[in-house]
Amino acid sequence: MTLRFLIVMPTYNEVDNIQAIVPRILALPHGFEVLVVDDNSPDGTADAVRKMAESTDRIHLLERPGKMGLGSAYIAGFRWALEKGYDVIFEMDADFSHDPSALPGFVDVIGDNDIVLGSRYLHGVTVVNWPLKRLILSYGANAYVRLMTGLPLMDATGGFKAFRREALEAIDLGSIRSDGYSFQVEMTFQLRRRGFRVREIPIVFADRRVGISKMSRKIIWEAIWMVWRLALSRVFGRPEQTGPLARGGSAPRDPEYQEAVRSLRQAHGNFSARMAGPDDVRPELQDHGDAR
Repeated sequence: MTLRFLIVMPTYNEVDNIQAIVPRILALPHGFEVLVVDDNSPDGTADAVRKMAESTDRIHLLERPGKMGLGSAYIAGFRWALEKGYDVIFEMDADFSHDPSALPGFVDVIGDNDIVLGSRYLHGVTVVNWPLKRLILSYGANAYVRLMTGLPLMDATGGFKAFRREALEAIDLGSIRSDGYSFQVEMTFQLRRRGFRVREIPIVFADRRVGISKMSRKIIWEAIWMVWRLALSRVFGRPEQTGPLARGGSAPRDPEYQEAVRSLRQAHGNFSARMAGPDDVRPELQDHGDAR
């Protein structure tokens, strides 16, 4: 089996970053493809993507009529990826805060997991060039998420992720309500409650190189209220358990994924071993299908 990997990358005014990061991704092993979801950027981001796509069939562009939000951009990208038959779908920022060289590390552990999260706080703090105020806000937000939702994750708000297609197929993407950074929490919460296996791996997160952060007061307030809504659903609702943890911990396609990952390791080496130590697995994420 040959796994097909697609990176969904939302953009708004990222023309300089997108022209630098996409070639970096395409130069990696494993044949990663990139789908840029652009919200009609006035700086010409979509034009730059179209120009790069002229020389390869591994770059794709999904254009939207205006700035419609991060969460809806990812949902549109997920739907496109599922329709086209990709096996592993990634979330990744276009501004180099997520290092492209970390991507093979996600692949290396996807054979035994349904969702892989790149964590800034798995082993202390691995964040570069953030002001102290923003670091405290982010770290505190994750403590708040753990307390309110029961998710045993050190970094539930991060946006560097990989999903098996079966996980995304199991959730009604139209039911995801959040559109800012709380989208990250809601997706993981909903999938884990349905019995899908989640694993964190360590990454180094660097502040954007070029451009302006999209963080706003509105996004922060949305995240606060979204976490309360998830906490209430944890008490009063219980979705159907359809993931591997509801079936003894394994999924029907595990052997296919594992064989594909073994083949990639033989061809390109074990990338996660270079990034992480033997204690990087969070076993509690493998044992329980509900965020209790």
